[in-house]
Parts: sequence; C-alpha cells; structure tokens
Amino acid sequence: MGVEQAPTAKGKQAAEGLKQAAAKDERKTEAETGHPLKKGAARFEERSKSSDGKSAGAKQKS
Repeated sequence: MGVEQAPTAKGKQAAEGLKQAAAKDERKTEAETGHPLKKGAARFEERSKSSDGKSAGAKQKS
C-alpha cells in the first residue's frame, strides 16, 4: 500500500518506513554489485529468470 493510500496516520508512518528501508536496501545492493538494479519490466524479467533460468513467458506456456 502506498503512503498516500494508508487510511490511518500509523499506517502512513509504517508505509513511509517500509519505503525508506526498501530504498536503503536497494542502494546497498547496487553498491555491492557495482551497477544499478534494473527497474520495471526489465527487473521483473531478470528476477523471473534468476529463479530457474526461464523467462516469465516461457513459464506461462508450460
């Protein structure tokens, strides 16, 4: 859930904390690998392939 969509103040605070933690983890991973992580559809495809070597499209066909 997005920060703006949270129904309560406590929910907004939790969503903001999660967003910051995710950004921090992403920066750490990018620093360790030496290159920026892919974004959007390219990232989805990369993560899909990394699990078993098949693309998302190939998995749906099987």
